[in-house]
Amino acid sequence: MKKHILLLAACLQLISSVVRADEGMWLLHMLQRINEAEMQQMGLNLTAEDIYSINQACLKDAVITLNGGSCTAEIISSKGLVLTNHHCSYGAIQGFSSVEDDILTNGFWAKSLAEEKPIPDFNVSFLVRIEDMTERVLEMVTSSMSESERDEAIGGAIAAIEEEASADNDYRVQVKSFYYGNEFYLFVYNDYEDIRLVGNPPESIGKFGGDTDNWMWPRHTGDFSMLRIYADADNNPAEYSEENVPFTPKRHLKVSLDGVNNGDFSMIMGYPGSTDRFLSSWGITQALDLYNPAVVNVRDLKLRTMKEHMDADPAVRIQYAAKYAQTANYWKYYIGQSKGLRALDVHGKKEEIERQFVEWTNQNPDRQAEYGEALDLITDYYASTDATVIGNVYTLEAGLLANDLILFAYRVGSLAGGLFDEGSADAARERLAGLADGFFKDFDRATDRDLFERVMAKYMADIPADQCPAFFATVNDKYKGDFSRYADKMYSKSPLVDADRFADFLANPSEKVIEKDLAISAAMSLIAMYRAHFASPDQVKFDRGYRLFVKGLREMNPDAMWYPDANSTMRLSYGTVGDYDPADAVHYDFVTTARGILEKKDNTNPEFVVHPELETLVRNKDYGRYADENGDLVLCFISNNDITGGNSGSPVLNGNGDLIGLAFDGNWEAMSGDIAFEPALQRTISVDIRYVMWIVDKMAGAQNLIDEIDFVQGGSDAGLGTNAETPEGLKVLEGGR
Repeated sequence: MKKHILLLAACLQLISSVVRADEGMWLLHMLQRINEAEMQQMGLNLTAEDIYSINQACLKDAVITLNGGSCTAEIISSKGLVLTNHHCSYGAIQGFSSVEDDILTNGFWAKSLAEEKPIPDFNVSFLVRIEDMTERVLEMVTSSMSESERDEAIGGAIAAIEEEASADNDYRVQVKSFYYGNEFYLFVYNDYEDIRLVGNPPESIGKFGGDTDNWMWPRHTGDFSMLRIYADADNNPAEYSEENVPFTPKRHLKVSLDGVNNGDFSMIMGYPGSTDRFLSSWGITQALDLYNPAVVNVRDLKLRTMKEHMDADPAVRIQYAAKYAQTANYWKYYIGQSKGLRALDVHGKKEEIERQFVEWTNQNPDRQAEYGEALDLITDYYASTDATVIGNVYTLEAGLLANDLILFAYRVGSLAGGLFDEGSADAARERLAGLADGFFKDFDRATDRDLFERVMAKYMADIPADQCPAFFATVNDKYKGDFSRYADKMYSKSPLVDADRFADFLANPSEKVIEKDLAISAAMSLIAMYRAHFASPDQVKFDRGYRLFVKGLREMNPDAMWYPDANSTMRLSYGTVGDYDPADAVHYDFVTTARGILEKKDNTNPEFVVHPELETLVRNKDYGRYADENGDLVLCFISNNDITGGNSGSPVLNGNGDLIGLAFDGNWEAMSGDIAFEPALQRTISVDIRYVMWIVDKMAGAQNLIDEIDFVQGGSDAGLGTNAETPEGLKVLEGGR
């Protein structure tokens, strides 16, 4: 009996590692109940109410999400000035760039409001409040329901809640599932869509190190950019207008010039996109053996193809800069994740959790009745989907997302029906014209065609015929299996490859043209294949199995500090700044300095070009008030905060809630962190706020922006209201040098 208790205790310790202060992406309304005391013990000088409140201005009001969750940003002035990562604004920066005015390469700084650039199709969202709706959503759910009946009951309850919550205001509302359908929360957002580019450093700063340094430490990247939110005269959201004025926030962050020390408390607020911390051992096997290699293989071909054309033509380099960066980011991510999962034996650790879960379940007939099928369902799901995983990856990576024409063709095919309905023709024409503007701006026919031919040929060669889209049969029957011949006709005949011809089509739409267009045919057969794969009844096993497994784990250890997987909702993580030892005889410091820029400098390599003005300033050590106590300029630092994709641009805050950095990356040794957090290795890489401000001040000479910002040194006021007074004895620097 004693041996059994010890085994169970060991298991509970393993699965409840969430109690560690450095692990966990916490929902803000849970902080007071779960985390406040521990955070204050570690160095937080605020209360949970200072971080999240629906009754007063608080830190959440200064943190925003970009474009529905692509990145995070923060407001750093009373005039709606926004700070985020360079790579989060990369598409906008690239969109404003041309061979004649290449702000991607040269940088851009607006020296007045009039010079700020309106960004098309860009929006930010403020979190207004969170409400627990679990009881109401599950009110009509019974244990005897089938999964489809359960989904129908939950869907109806969510629809009613969202309709009710949005009835009396213009807010956007969303009920989201947590813990695999065991809890539900309502999120209310206020969205602003007049967003303007204020400034960005040259790419040689904002992306210094390129793909080589991506996901690596030590890092010397100035990954930041500045935006501004505009509103109508009443501070409400409004479409772009020259009459709009800078937004006045409820709360903006103050910028600390104190820097960081080893062991300092740090917290990060933002919108992490997705984690799989409850993933089973069978899920890890599928990821390692099938999913991850498939993504890497397809993206490797796409990257090589784009690079050929980008290197040959400066205009194409600009057009494809953002696409290349997005593709490369998760190409390297999945390589690192697979390496980390194996090196850290995450599969073995998951097997131990599952073994102990089975033992706990079998101890009690009631548990066996409720949870006994959980792991069998999960096992069956992976066994039944192994054969189609690679096909699913290829449908997206080598199909719908392989090249721009196919995705544009899908959108045209989906919307074109409206052109032939008198009541909707004008709206459909306007919508399609807008899509065309964005598509043709960054479309290079030669690059796109090469991507289509090479990636589709790989698709046909690698995937069984019964998992290939229907248009492959056309390629085989009419074009002798040669995608080049198919492309000859598609890229010469389709009105979708030429802006003028597409405009003519919109002016005189023809159903016959839609029906016979080879690009639309390819796109629609790809989407049909994608939907067929994901409409599998095996999904029911996944949903039910994981829901029961997660519910059982939480019941198995009710005292653990359980946090839900990330799902693009606002979270807070907390921990400490700190160094680490990634391997035998290897030690990494917790900061990097400007000296590292000169050490990495290689102006023959586009990834390590050092801007001449930056080099001069660094060699002269012209750091001003942004230097640390040793006279050095700190560029980046690391902490053990828990983040993932979507957290890019998130504010890193000290114990007073002041801004000390921007999170922008994780470290190579812990790339398995989305599945299993490794406290000894996992680090968040952030750009030091002093480096950001030094670039804006010394290199950009943007005194107009420096004057907007509230700098603090030697501490900050703990009161977070917009009119909080500064305690006597603290030095507050209101802009200026």
